[in-house]
Amino acid sequence: MSRTAARLLVDCLAAQSVRHVFCVPGESYLAVLDALHDRADIATITCRHEAGATTMAEAVGKLTARPGVAMVTRGPGATHASVAIHTARQDSTPRVLFVGQVARTDMGREAFQELDYVQAFGPLAKWAVEINDADRVPEILSRAFATAMQGRPGPVVVALPEDMLADLTDARPCAKVEPARAGLDRETHSAIVAALQDAKSPVIILGGSGWRDAEIVALRPAVERAGLPVVLSFRRKDLLDNRSAAYVGDLGLGPNPKLLERVRAADLVLCIGARLGENPTQGYALFSRDDTAQRLIHVHPDPEEIGRVWPPRIGAVANPGAALTVLEALAPNAAWSSMRDAMRTELDVFGAPSETLGLNLGSIYDHLRRALPDEAIVCNGAGNYAAWLHRYFPCHGPRTQLAPTSGAMGYGFPAAIGAKIAFPEREVVAVAGDGCFLMTGQELATAAQYKAGVVAIVVDNGSYGTIRMHQDKHFPGRVQATDLNNPDFAAYAHAFGAWGRRVETEEEFPAALAEARAAAAEGAPALIHLLTDVRDIAPGRRLG
Repeated sequence: MSRTAARLLVDCLAAQSVRHVFCVPGESYLAVLDALHDRADIATITCRHEAGATTMAEAVGKLTARPGVAMVTRGPGATHASVAIHTARQDSTPRVLFVGQVARTDMGREAFQELDYVQAFGPLAKWAVEINDADRVPEILSRAFATAMQGRPGPVVVALPEDMLADLTDARPCAKVEPARAGLDRETHSAIVAALQDAKSPVIILGGSGWRDAEIVALRPAVERAGLPVVLSFRRKDLLDNRSAAYVGDLGLGPNPKLLERVRAADLVLCIGARLGENPTQGYALFSRDDTAQRLIHVHPDPEEIGRVWPPRIGAVANPGAALTVLEALAPNAAWSSMRDAMRTELDVFGAPSETLGLNLGSIYDHLRRALPDEAIVCNGAGNYAAWLHRYFPCHGPRTQLAPTSGAMGYGFPAAIGAKIAFPEREVVAVAGDGCFLMTGQELATAAQYKAGVVAIVVDNGSYGTIRMHQDKHFPGRVQATDLNNPDFAAYAHAFGAWGRRVETEEEFPAALAEARAAAAEGAPALIHLLTDVRDIAPGRRLG
C-alpha cells in the first residue's frame, strides 16, 4: 500500500509505542502534522517554545526509558531545541528530535532557515541524520530508536526535507525496537565478587540511566542484606529509596563533607551506571588516576566511559542492572553494616535544618516531602534553590526525580508538564528559581490548554543566585548583572488561568500547598510564589 513518507513516519512512531509528540508547529513539516491528525493513539502537544517542547520530550524519555519525541521547524526552531538535546546528552536520556528541513532542491543555497543538521547536531547527539529517500524511513527510524536506547542512552536528531515528506512509498512501518542489553561475563562477575568480599570498607556509587524499574526495586534488599553503604550520583536520588538503611547520601553540588571523606577512605569503590563526571567527583578531585587503578570497579553500558577519566581496577561494559547478580551473591558482612550505620548517622546530622534570615527552604521542602505521596514526581532546573531541594527532600520511589545533570536552567517546569501529560495519575511538582522559571514560564499556557495539573513552586530571591554566590566569593561587594526585578508570579499565573498565591512565611506554606494540590487535581496548573532572602544563598552558607 502506497503512502506518503510523512504518513509512514507517523505509522512508524505508533509502532514504537509513541503516545505523545511535543511540538511547536512549522511549515517545514506540515505533512507530518497532517498525518498526526488521523492518529487518535498519538497526542500532539502544542507548546509555546521549542526549548519547552523538547524538554517535555526529554522528561518522558527519563520516565519511560523509551525515547521521548519532539518535532520542531528548521533554523531557529532547531537551534532553540538544542538546549534539551544537550541535556539529553549529558543526562543519558533516550529521545528523538525531528527537525523540518528545506526542500532537497534548495539545499546548499542557504535557503530560508537552512541549516546542516548533521553538522550542527553531530557533536551534541548520539546520531544526527537526514532522510532523503522515503523508502528508507522505516530503516532510519528503527536505527534512531535503537541508537537512542542502547549502550549509554542519548538523543538522536532526524532532519526531514519538506519535499521528501510528500513522496510516495510502498515501504512498511518498522517493527517495535527493543534495546539490546549487555551483561557481565562469568569471569568478570567472579572477579568483582571476589574483590568485594576482600574489601574492608567498600562503597557503592549508583547513577546513570538505563535502569529498569524492577532492577531499582531489587537493589534495596540486595544492598541492605549485604550491609553495603550506597551513595547516589548527582541528581540520581531516586535510584534507591532514601529511607533505606543502605542510603548514605548523594554526590553532586554541596555534598556532605563527611561523605566525601568516607568515599576517599574506601578501599574499594564499585560504581554502577554513573559516568563519574565533573560534579559527582567534585571537579575531578575526589579520586586520582593512580588511586582508581587500585580501587575502582566501574560497570557502565558504554565502553567509551570505561577509562575515559578514571582507569579502573576492573572495568565491565554492561547495563547497570546486570550488576545486581554481583550484589545478590554477597553474604552479609557485619563490618560493612557497622560502617554503613555510622555513615547513615552522619547523613542525618547533615540533613538537620540550616538557620536562615528569611523563609527557610529546608522547612518548606521538609513539609513538601511529608505532604506528597511516595510516587509523586518532583522536578527542578538549575540554581541554588535546588541545592536546598536535593539536601532536604528525600526521594522515596523510582522515577520520581527529574533534574538536569547538564545544569540547564528552565528545565523543571516544562519537564513537569511533560511528566503530567504522560502520567496524569501521578502528582507532579516543579520547583524553580525566579530566573529559572521565567526562561520557560510561558509554558503555563501549555499546561492550561491540556489541563496538566502541575504545581509550580517559584523560589524568588530577586537574583541569579548561583552566579551571585560565585560573584560574592571572587569579587566581594561588587554585584553586577545578577539582580533581578521580578513580576508578581501569582498574578502571572492568574493571567494564564492558573491558580496562584504569594507566600512570605513558612506558616503560610502548608495551606497554600493544600490549595494548590486541590486545584491541580482538578486539572488546573497551580503556582506558589515563595519570597526568600538572597542572603540565604545555600544551605549553611550566607552572603555578607
